[in-house]
Order: sequence, then structure tokens, then C-alpha cells
Amino acid sequence: MTVGVVMLVHMALDRAEEVARHWAASGCPVVIHVDRAVPPPTYDAFVNALSDVPDICFSKRYRCEWGTWGIVGATQAASEQMLAGFPKVRHVFLASGSCLPLRPVQELIDYLDARPNVDFIESATTSDVPWAIGGLQAERFTMRFPFSWKRHRRLFDRYVRLQRVLRFKRKVPAGLVPHIGSQWWCLTRQTLSALLQDPDRARYDRYFRRVWIPDESYFQTLARKYSTNIESRSLTLSKFDIQGKPYIFYDDHLQLLRRSDCFVARKIWPQAQKLYTAFLTDEAGALRRQEPNPGKIDRVFVKAVERRRRGRTGLYMQSRFPRAEWQKGMTAAPYSMFQGFAELFENFESWLAKATGARVHGHLFAPNRAQFAAGQTAMNGALSDSAVLRDHNPDAFLANLIWNTRGQRQCFQFGPADNQAVNARICQDRNAQISVITGAWAVPLFRSNADFADLRRQAAELQKIESDHLTVLRGPLSKAKVRIWTMAEFIEAPMEPLQAILDEIGSNAPPRLSEVPRMVDLTGFGLFLQNLKNQGMHPHLMGDFPVERGTAPPQAQKTSKPYLVR
Repeated sequence: MTVGVVMLVHMALDRAEEVARHWAASGCPVVIHVDRAVPPPTYDAFVNALSDVPDICFSKRYRCEWGTWGIVGATQAASEQMLAGFPKVRHVFLASGSCLPLRPVQELIDYLDARPNVDFIESATTSDVPWAIGGLQAERFTMRFPFSWKRHRRLFDRYVRLQRVLRFKRKVPAGLVPHIGSQWWCLTRQTLSALLQDPDRARYDRYFRRVWIPDESYFQTLARKYSTNIESRSLTLSKFDIQGKPYIFYDDHLQLLRRSDCFVARKIWPQAQKLYTAFLTDEAGALRRQEPNPGKIDRVFVKAVERRRRGRTGLYMQSRFPRAEWQKGMTAAPYSMFQGFAELFENFESWLAKATGARVHGHLFAPNRAQFAAGQTAMNGALSDSAVLRDHNPDAFLANLIWNTRGQRQCFQFGPADNQAVNARICQDRNAQISVITGAWAVPLFRSNADFADLRRQAAELQKIESDHLTVLRGPLSKAKVRIWTMAEFIEAPMEPLQAILDEIGSNAPPRLSEVPRMVDLTGFGLFLQNLKNQGMHPHLMGDFPVERGTAPPQAQKTSKPYLVR
């Protein structure tokens, strides 16, 4: 007794020819069905190429469109031809043109000879499995599906909605309990002949012609009626992703496939020459003589599904980009945003870089350009300083910057004059460390020689923007590590907040900070604020800043020495 192979072929006919010869050379007769969509000249050439193998024949052709009855009809026709033309066949193994035997065929024959009455077909009720993709589980058996899901998607969806509104339900033929499972099975002659010769087959066929994806339910349901011994599993390794699409195996999956101990794998890339060479010619290397155990490699697919769904933190890929909720994290690593520090301290960026070892940028979201560290015009990953490119998607700009420079802490300056579109994103990012000195935006205005009327207008505008930003920072959706000081509060004792910031960054500075960067001369700043008030603009974000207040004793300002710890 032997095993007969039914092959359903629709593409890569050269590979299908190679595999069919391998089956036949091992003593397995092969019946091939070629999709009717294949052009006649291509089909004729394929038939002629295999005409020298007596145990290979071809069945009546059907159009095999995904999710339609044609695949079942093709399988029925090829199976009937197999049973009629090869009486010594005891098991019929259904395979596709992209299936590849992973172990010597004789090993499969021996395995099935030891289990002469066992049918291997995955078969489970819809209520017991979460496999179905798209929401149609029980409904696939109670509704009608006359339209192709791929070619007529709108008609398909509208007809489903109409049936739901009308509460239309088809009756399942008496005696049948709908089951679903993998299309790829191995049935005994007894079960398959009983299924194909049943007096009620015409009634069953009429019913399943309007079931959605009948190739995953027709044989799976009817096998339960006729089989006396079912093992609900497939002998073919076939894995699917979260969208219901089969994984494709390439050359670099060679060792993975060997570890599975499965007899056959699907779906093999036609150009995977290494796989075809290894498994179709190197029988000694493929010899395992063990129970098929796809569980050995399941962890790899579980990790693949997790990576596909959630990705790597801070990395945005085409497969997940349209689905924001699929992202595992907004950014790839911790980073720091400073607001008001570069305005209050001279050369703050170079001091911070020296104190922490981090890469310190200027205003990344400045109106004219992204001010990268050291005046660079491009960053890792060809990230341009162009404001136009950056502002097309500011969130992606920041995520790319953090991803491309992971391994080194990134710090940048921010202010109310910058592009504010990224505010909400940063506030919701757990990787963000935000330090704000409110009202420091007034220092550059104070030091400028612009007309006071223009300064008043700019101050009012900047204060409103910063006020809105502070509302977001203090809001319930903020997940960043936020520290906020008024300018008056900060300059009273700058050492403590700077030390806390550096400790959190993880600086390479000494345990205790010995000096702070040089603070700009604020002599007359209080009077400037009072003049703004006198002109009707109330600058309240700076805190309580008296008119006569300075930044340090006069002698300290004259010598321009930095603050020191006593």
C-alpha cells in the first residue's frame, strides 16, 4: 500500500514539476490540478514536461479563486481520479504546488502504514477556536456568499450587512455539525471514498457552494461524519500571521524547517533554491524518523506575531504605521527636553554636553531649521535639518531621531517660538524628561533692541503659547517626567534643580555638581517686565520678579564668575 498525492497548482509550475517528480520517484502516484486561470499554452507545456512520468496525471480544471467553491471542486475531481486510477493507494495526501517535503517520502509512507485507519485533518467547531479572521465564524455557515471577497469586496460586505439586517439564516443540512480547519489534510481511502460517494453529496455540495471559504470547512465537516478515527491535526506545517496570511519560508529558514520534524511545509518561496536543493536531494540529511512536532518552532512564530503586532519600541514600520494603537512605544529611548535653559544660561548646550556626555541639540523645532548638535545639517539615518520635511510629520521626526541615535542620550531645547505640533506627543511619552523654566522666553526679548511695541506684541503671543503648553504638561494625559519652575524661583537657587536633572539623565559628572553654567546678565529685567505691565501686557509666568531684582550681588556680576558651591 502507498500514499497518493493530490497537488493543487496555480503558479511557479517549474517548482511544482520538481516536487511532483520527487513524489513520484518515491513511489507515490500524483494527480495534479492546475488552476483554469493558467493560460492554455503554459498548461500544455507543463503537461508535456511531466509526460514521461507514468504515475503523474492531470485532473479536470476548475477556476480556484480564494474563498470560493472552485478549490473544493478541484480537490474533489482530483481525489476521485486518484481513487479510481490507483487502487493501491490507502491514504490521499492533499498538497499545493508550493508545498515542499521536508523528510524522505518513504518516511511518510512508513508513518501512515503504521496508522492505516487514521485520518489526519484539522477539524474543530467554530465556537472552540479563535482562528477565523474578519468576524465571520458561525455566520460563514448561516449566510450566503455568492460574491468574491477579493474581486467584489463592496458587494460582499453590503450583502453580508443586508443579511444581518434581514436576519437571514440558512439551515445547516441535517446530520452535519460545521467544523473548520486547515485545508491541507491526509485522509484514508475509506473515509475519502465514503465522502465522495455519499448519496446526499449533491445536497451537501449545494449548501457548501455558498459557504465562505468552503475549502476550510467542507472536508473538515464531512470527515466527522464518515471517519472512525480522526486526529485533528495536519501533517503539513502551515503557519499564519495575525491577518490570516500564510508565512512564506525562505532560504534562511532551512534550520528552522529541519527542527520542526514535519513531513511537509507550506508555503515555500519559489526562488528558495537552497531549500529545494536541501530537501529534495539530501535525503540522508533530512532523515529524522521522529514524530512531527511543529511545537518546536512555535515560539519563533509567536515572537514573529508579537513583533508584527507591537514592533520594537520607537520603531515605526509600514506594517503598523496606520495603526497607532499597535505601537509598543512612542520612542526608543529616554531623552530630555529643556525649555528656557538656553535663554537663561550662556552656552548651556556645550555645558550640558560636557556635564552629561549626552548629545545636546539646539531648538530642534525652530521655525527655520532643526538645530542639530555641533551645527550638523543631517543626523544618523539621513535625517535632514529641513524645517519643511520635519514639519510634515513632527512626531515621526522625533521618533526617528531617537531611534537612529539610540545608545546615546539626546537632549534638545524647546520654546514657545518653536513648532508646537509635537507637544502632545512628547507629553504622553514615558521616555521624555521635560524641564521647564517658565517665562524665560522673555529674556531674549529683554536683550534685544527691538521696538517696545513689537516686544509687547511678541511677549503676549509667546506667553499664551507657553501657557497652553503648560496646561498640556499638567494635564491628565501627561506621562512624561515633568519639572516646572518659574524663572524667579529657579534663579534663587539654580544648583538644586540642575543637580536633580543631571542625576536623572545619568551624567558622567562628579557625584555633586560644583558649578553651573554662566547666567546671562539680568540687570534691568525686572524693570522690563514692569514696563510690559504698564503697557497693559501682564507677564505672569516669570513668577514674582521685583523691579529692582538682579541675579547676583553686583560684584559677582562684574567679575562674571559662575555660581560655586560653598
